[in-house]
Amino acid sequence: MRTITYRATAWSLALLACLTAAVSHAQQMQRFGEFELHYIVIPTTTLQPDIAARYDISRGKDKALCNISVIDANGKGVSAVLEGSTQNLLGQRQDLSFREVVDGDAIYYLATIRHANEEVHRINIDARVQASSGVKAASTNLKITQKLYWSE
Repeated sequence: MRTITYRATAWSLALLACLTAAVSHAQQMQRFGEFELHYIVIPTTTLQPDIAARYDISRGKDKALCNISVIDANGKGVSAVLEGSTQNLLGQRQDLSFREVVDGDAIYYLATIRHANEEVHRINIDARVQASSGVKAASTNLKITQKLYWSE
């Protein structure tokens, strides 16, 4: 009986470890049409000052950077039209002004979010890829809820 209990416990722990590993390596990505929209929201203070200056990003403990990229089926960055806003739990809304950055083959869209410490934001982004030769138009709506922290 002890052997069965031990094996069941060991099996449960192994399964839990596998599930935890899979979740921790999950990408922040949403598929739409033939595309993937990758996103991340990080404190601007995590950027090195020279990198922030190169991309004209204002660093501050009360600012987060929303970074979006759209990738085609071949893994290549594509141009998109992005419109978005964010709203805190008090209903205070900010429109997001995305700026396109082309860095070699990569295309990024960057917007800054001002926030209070430990403030939850509901971020809503509409993304559209225009039809072009051999590419079908596609669009998606991305909704993110994220707690933002001040960072020195």
